[in-house]
Amino acid sequence: MESKTGTMRVMVTGGSGLVGKAIQHVLKEEGGAREGEEWIFLSSKDANLMNADETKALFEKHRPTHVIHLAAMVGGLFKNMRQNLDFWRNNMYINDNVLHAAHDFDVLKVVSCLSTCIFPDKITYPIDETMIHSGPPHDSNFGYSYAKRMIDVHNRAYFTQYGRGYTAVIPTNVFGPHDNFNIEDGHVLPGLIHKTYIAQKEGTALQVWGSGRPLRQFIYSLDLARLFLWVLREYNEVDPIILSVGEEDEVSIKEAADAVVKALNFRGEVVYDTSKSDGQFKKTASNAKLRKYRPDFTFTPFHKAIKETCDWFVANYDVARK
Repeated sequence: MESKTGTMRVMVTGGSGLVGKAIQHVLKEEGGAREGEEWIFLSSKDANLMNADETKALFEKHRPTHVIHLAAMVGGLFKNMRQNLDFWRNNMYINDNVLHAAHDFDVLKVVSCLSTCIFPDKITYPIDETMIHSGPPHDSNFGYSYAKRMIDVHNRAYFTQYGRGYTAVIPTNVFGPHDNFNIEDGHVLPGLIHKTYIAQKEGTALQVWGSGRPLRQFIYSLDLARLFLWVLREYNEVDPIILSVGEEDEVSIKEAADAVVKALNFRGEVVYDTSKSDGQFKKTASNAKLRKYRPDFTFTPFHKAIKETCDWFVANYDVARK
């Protein structure tokens, strides 16, 4: 799907975050870029996407033919529980402004990033792409979940009214270098990595929040980046696609903590604080649709990806987001 001039000018919102940095890595370090592609990575410093005028000015300046939309207000379980209204309003503004500007500036394709937390709380497993709107999401992050679901509504409406080829991907739990390792507000794996690092340094016990029993499918950010490039270039459905490891690769939080402990060579005590919420017990997703398109795709083994992420965090401790 090229522009009339034959050049693809791809603008990436949220380009300085976890997934944006991974896409940059795949393009530059793995030779993932193609001839005739120009890539523009933006961060919150470039514009406030909650503001329609600033968003429009950004599209005016860069004139993209394609957009990867990663920008969002994000946070872990406990931040979501505190600020559901903020997550709802801010993400609705961002998504409406980006998709409306894309339409106004005749962008050929937008690939937005959703999350498996958007799926209904009470549902049969494994989850697939047809179930997004089948019931309310989990109470803990309903603001974020509903705002992200609305991207799918946006995409369908732009297609039915204007024939736009705007779509979305639904990754499972993403982790990797350049993540937000904030212990209070970050996601489970980067939080565990940071806590283990500190416990190691201070010679204290590692406290894991919750029981350790909930199950998650983790996807390494570099694997997700490789799949994002495929979706941008070759996936032509408006309906979203789940990007995930298989159901057989689901791991418990305890198994994830054990992997971090091993990667950082932590030898202290590990304590599970069951007074803290577990969140959803599981949200097992099917990657059957992805496998139909890409039966050949190989995911990085979990322990290898954890080791690479831990090594990056230790080497970049002073500059890592935390």
